[in-house]
This record gives sequence, structure tokens and C-alpha cells, in this order.
Amino acid sequence: MSDSNLMEKIVSLCKRRGFLFPGSEIYGGLAGTYDYGPMGVLLKENVERIWRELFRDGRDDIYGVDAAILMNPKVWEASGHTATFADPLVVCAECKRRFRADQLDDPSVCPECSGALSEPKPFNMMFATKAGVAEDESATVYLRPETAGGIFVNYKNVMDSVHPKLPFGIAQIGKAFRNEIAPRDFIFRLRELSQMEVEYFVAPAAWEKAFEEWRETMHAYARALALPDEKLHELEVPQDDLAHYSKRTIDFEFDYPFGRKELWGLAYRTDFDLSAHMERSSASFEYLDEETKEKFVPHVIEPSLGVDRTVLAVLASAYREDELGGETRTYLTLAPKVAPVKAMVSPLLKNKPELVEKAREVRAVLRAALPGAVIAWDDNGNIGKRYRRQDEIGTPFCVTVDFDTLGEKPEFANTVTLRDRDTGAQERLSVPDVAGRIRAALA
Repeated sequence: MSDSNLMEKIVSLCKRRGFLFPGSEIYGGLAGTYDYGPMGVLLKENVERIWRELFRDGRDDIYGVDAAILMNPKVWEASGHTATFADPLVVCAECKRRFRADQLDDPSVCPECSGALSEPKPFNMMFATKAGVAEDESATVYLRPETAGGIFVNYKNVMDSVHPKLPFGIAQIGKAFRNEIAPRDFIFRLRELSQMEVEYFVAPAAWEKAFEEWRETMHAYARALALPDEKLHELEVPQDDLAHYSKRTIDFEFDYPFGRKELWGLAYRTDFDLSAHMERSSASFEYLDEETKEKFVPHVIEPSLGVDRTVLAVLASAYREDELGGETRTYLTLAPKVAPVKAMVSPLLKNKPELVEKAREVRAVLRAALPGAVIAWDDNGNIGKRYRRQDEIGTPFCVTVDFDTLGEKPEFANTVTLRDRDTGAQERLSVPDVAGRIRAALA
């Protein structure tokens, strides 16, 4: 299967099975926007939940915030976004198409019509809007281009309210907005995206130790999502290519079907952000070390992870096709923790009330035994079609109630058939044993 063909199949599956839909599709769509469907919402929530477990809730030194999307524009002046958050824009003299110069093999020739391209000029990617009733420039505010800004402006609020000791971090999951010149590659490059970020504040001399600790946490996250080691790569960003705020950055790159691209980033931001905000505002961000009595502005380590790019990496890693039962089967080998649905319960035949009643009873037992786990119900079509549907959304287990469950064969009474997604193998187990098997898979 070619890489382009694989990408087409992933996009098709996402639409067909309710993971992702083109934004505003009934009106022709809007480039760079996608909507998460019923299965996509569950998958995205699981990606975020595992991040929270590793980056926030499983630690004693991380505090959460949920900052406003609209902020005083002085925030973006201080951070440098107003002046520097730009991509190189070129325009074709013939077809008038616009492109990012740094994404073209030849930035002087139009890839669409071979016309001459203009000289690159900076294009600021922040979305501007108006706040309030005024129409002049003083009313201009921006949709935040990153979530980090909301964390930095709340540093003092967190310090004053929960009184943390260094090192500590502030974590946030939220929306960011970037007016991309050329959004592309499905949900890889979007104009509206979600980020998972931590700003971890340390003493200046302690940044290297913290950097390595967060580096390992990011690898642990990749393992929890079942991203293949061979598809994940670290790139040490050269000094000349570093962002204006960074002294060291590692890009975690992933082998997507359309090439190796940036997935996550780990940056040492020094004291750039806090010092810039302290200089431009009336707030003091100095930290007093109670042992040494030394005052200093903390330095920052930032593990930054895109939710949408992570979802796409998970889907691309899990997509499979094989032959099962003489038919070509499409399925997703999602890790049970990540899978939208953990198990599906089904009566062998939906027109047999006794089977339906027993199957609903089994489902109720599993839902009670596995709180928080999505246990689906499916009685549409024959059992083979139900299995294929669940395979395509990555459901690890299918549970079938049949006549043996009801005691047709006394030795199998009150047992069900448990089917494994990846192998198609089936075995008979008691309902408590099924619950135990699923619980173990989710551990």
C-alpha cells in the first residue's frame, strides 16, 4: 500500500466510522477545520486523559489552569508574537495562489501553474478580531496562537493562591488558532487546533535535569499510546533554527504516511517569557528561595504536544488490513486505553427476546464492573457485520450472548463468547472473567 493510498484510506475510515468530519461540510467546508464525530470525541478524550495522567494528575508538582482564549493584546506584544509569529508568504503572478515559501522545493516557481512567485514576505498567522463596541485599533484582540501565553500570565496567580515550591509546573489543554497559509494533510496542519502544554518552572541551574526528565515523560506517553518506537524520532533543532524564546529544543518527529513531520516539541525557554511579562507589566515574577534567600526569575521547560497531530499519529499507527475468514478486513489496533469503545455486547440474534434480555443484563454487569469504560451495544445486522464495524473503530473485545449462555449446553450456561479484535480468536468465559480480562487490558 502506497503512503498516499494509506492516507486516503485513513481519511475515508474516519468519515465512515464517525471519527472526523470536514468542518461545515454541507456548505462546502472551510479549509483547515475538522469536526470530531462520536468515535473521534472518545478517542480524543482518551488521548487527553492519558496525557493528564502522566503530565499532571500523576504528579504532585503540577497545577492546572484553563485560561481564556481572548487576552489583552499586550500579552502577545510581550511574548513576541505580534512581531515574529509569521510564515514566509509567496504569491503566484499568474494563478494568484498563495504558498508558504519554506514548504516549496523551488520558492520561485508556482507548483500549480509554473508561474513566477513573488519574493517572500512575512505573514502574521494570528487571527485578529474586535472586543467591545469600538471599531478602532484599540479594540483589536487576537485568538490565542498558543496556550502557553495563558499559563505565563497566570504564573503569579498560581504562586499567590497555592504557594508552590520550585520546581513546579502549570498545565493546560486548550484551543489555539493559527491562520495557516496552506492548511493540509488532514488534521496535521489546522487553523483551529488543540494543544496539551506544561510550563515547568525551575531554578536556572536545574534546567538540564528537568529537561531530561520531561524528555523521558514524553517517551512514556508515546509508549502509553502504542506509537511504534521506530516511527518516533528526536531532532535536535540547530541553534540557527530555534524560536526566539528558546535556548534548546528537541522536536519529536513522527513518520506519517505523508512523511516525517513534527509531532511534539520540548523546549528550554530560559526566563524569556516571565522576564518579558515582568518588564512590560506591573507584576513581579521573581521567586524567593527561602533557603538561600536568593531572588531570581525562574527558567522554563516546555513539553508541548498537539492533540490533533497525536490523534493522527495514533490512527496512522493502528491502521491495518488483513485476510480473515476469506475476506479483506480493515481494523485499528488501538491500545485498549486509547480505543473509543472498550467492548461491544451483542445478542447472537436480535429477534430472540430471551437473548436480547440476557445480553442487556451482561452489558449492565460489565458497565458496573468497569466504571468509565464505554461498553457498546450492537444488534444491527448479522454477527459478522457487527464484528467488522467494531474492528474498524478499534474495539478490542466483542462479547456475544448465544443459546449456550442460556443453558442449551448446560456446561456453558452463563458463559459468553469473547472475541479478540486483532486475532479474531474466540473463547468462552464467565461474565466476571470477561470483566477481569478487559480490566487487565486497561491497566
